[in-house]
Amino acid sequence: MDLKANLQEPVVLGPLERTLVPTGLFIALPDGTEAQVRPRSGLAAKHGISVLNSPGTIDADYRGEIKVILVNLSNEAFTINPGERIAQLVVARHEQVAWDEVEVLDETERGEGGFGSTGRK
Repeated sequence: MDLKANLQEPVVLGPLERTLVPTGLFIALPDGTEAQVRPRSGLAAKHGISVLNSPGTIDADYRGEIKVILVNLSNEAFTINPGERIAQLVVARHEQVAWDEVEVLDETERGEGGFGSTGRK
């Protein structure tokens, strides 16, 4: 779903500035789910506006207002208008993990290969 800016008046976001934008939305998620706040592709592509901690996570036990940390990665000021669609919200299931501490991890074909290492010979 789209998240909209719940503002009384426009907010100008200068180049490389960030701001916390209220949405006026409060939710109660079922246990075992989270809400993920994601950037809108149009704002990112056309204006360089993104969600700073993307995706932002809203836990099932959070009851406060959903706010979006927007950042202006462009060289021009951007005006956030009241009611403007500023981000997207996706609700997803997640697993709770019980960790087992071990001294050595099992071997895999990939091993310790990191960034950009898969698919290369």
